[in-house]
Amino acid sequence: MKTKGLWAAALALATVTAGAETPVERGKYLVEGILTCGNCHSPRAPGGVIDAARLYSGGPQTWDTPEYTVKGANITPDMQTGIGGWSAADVKRALSEGKRPNGQQLSPQMPYPFYKIFAPADLDAVAAYIVQVPAVSNKVPPSVYKVPQMHVDGPPGTGAPLPESAMSDPVKRGFYLVTIGHCMECHTPSVNGRRDFRNALGMGGERFEGPFGVSVSRNITSHKKSGIGAWSDAEIKRAITQGVRKDGTRLKPPMGFAWYARMRAADIGAIVAYLRTVPPKE
Repeated sequence: MKTKGLWAAALALATVTAGAETPVERGKYLVEGILTCGNCHSPRAPGGVIDAARLYSGGPQTWDTPEYTVKGANITPDMQTGIGGWSAADVKRALSEGKRPNGQQLSPQMPYPFYKIFAPADLDAVAAYIVQVPAVSNKVPPSVYKVPQMHVDGPPGTGAPLPESAMSDPVKRGFYLVTIGHCMECHTPSVNGRRDFRNALGMGGERFEGPFGVSVSRNITSHKKSGIGAWSDAEIKRAITQGVRKDGTRLKPPMGFAWYARMRAADIGAIVAYLRTVPPKE
């Protein structure tokens, strides 16, 4: 009961803190933290280091699939090369529906199926922040769509906004944060080109190549041997915020530990509480 009381107090404090923020401040906290938007939407210097002078002006990676060829777009409000002509409503539609202002479907590299769970106030906050970041001129090659409609899906339970009342429960709050952080997008393997959320949620094994070299997502289920079930809370938090595994070795991008390090302790704790509930998979 004492631990539960401490959790409730920490989450209540985090909620009060978030409530005291302006929408732009809340949006900054989300975009520069759990959402890791700059991970895909920012240029990288040699070795994979984010180019901080050109944040959100377009990423270096190209995704080429049978359905589309895309790069991380310039999402700064530059009028010629970014989204300077978009309104806050346009940004929210892109996030929650995966649609450009002209109705064109975005590729599912933009994880909008995960963003359907966004609390309305948080969605408003993200849009408020994005439309006022510094404009950076950086022309990104246009996306190429090879099919009229692209398949998109998200993990079970992510198809509608999470009620505000659920945020006081650490596990539900952690589920919300892991979802908007689209963690399971990287940590769930694909079967026939589709993430197998129902049978392999959190099992890892996906391979990523970039300026950082080659990275393979790990199993983050509660399995004691294959996953993180035998890790302590402190070890999981260290991996999330510092990029250090239980054995002391370092993680590589695109794991966004530099972004997660900016998150509040109560939010990191909620994420750990949720990960403890992910069914073990080997």
